[in-house]
Amino acid sequence: MKKDAFISIRGVYSIEDDQDVVELFTTGKFYKKNGCYFISYDESEATGYDGSKTTLKVDSDRMVTLERTGSAKSQLIVERGVRHQCCYSVGLGDLTVGVLGNRIKSSLTDNGGNLEIKYSLDINALYASENEMFIRIDTSSHGAKA
Repeated sequence: MKKDAFISIRGVYSIEDDQDVVELFTTGKFYKKNGCYFISYDESEATGYDGSKTTLKVDSDRMVTLERTGSAKSQLIVERGVRHQCCYSVGLGDLTVGVLGNRIKSSLTDNGGNLEIKYSLDINALYASENEMFIRIDTSSHGAKA
C-alpha cells in the first residue's frame, strides 16, 4: 500500500576542496514492493527538473536505483563496491557517467526511516565528485502533511 510521506533529502557534493550542500523538502509516496522500498516524488522548478518524477528503489543495503521520468529522464544505479555506467540528464543533454557505490545504509521500515548513500562519479572515466545523500522518510500523519 502506498503511503503519503514527507521526504527530506540532504545532498553533499564534494569536488576537490569545494563542497556544496543542497536540501530538499517535499511530499511524495513511500511503499514496499517485492521486498524493496520505493520513494517517489514530483520534481519542481526549484530543483530544475519541473515536469519530472523521481523514484528511488532501495534494495536493502545493497543497491539503490534512482530513476527520473518525464521531461528529464535519468537513471543512476548505486551498488556498493560496483561501478555502473548510467545515463544522466543535465538539461542541456544527456551524460554517460560512472557511478561507484561506496556506502549504502538503510534503516527503512514500513513506516519510513533513513537512507544514506555515498558514491563517486566519473565522467569519461575521469573522477568528477564524491556524493552523499541523506534521506529521511516520515509517513506519520503530522510528517506526511508538512
